[in-house]
Amino acid sequence: MQQHIYYIRFALRFADMQIQELLTVFNAQVQNRGWSSMRAYHDQALLDEFHRRGIDTSAINDGRAISFAHPVRYDLPDNKLIAIG
Repeated sequence: MQQHIYYIRFALRFADMQIQELLTVFNAQVQNRGWSSMRAYHDQALLDEFHRRGIDTSAINDGRAISFAHPVRYDLPDNKLIAIG
């Protein structure tokens, strides 16, 4: 997936964002049940950017799927995402 042009576009955009902006992008997808290949590229690029920064995403990712069931916040001392709610 990483080589697809849409994935690359999302990845470049997310690389320029601050962590709070990435959280805003993630939280905007909470409870969104729509699905398309474009969303798959978006979600994978977002998750990869969190990982690139060394952020623990275990609150939203089980290694197979990303959960958008709850909004998240960033815990700076532990460098991890925390589900809210």
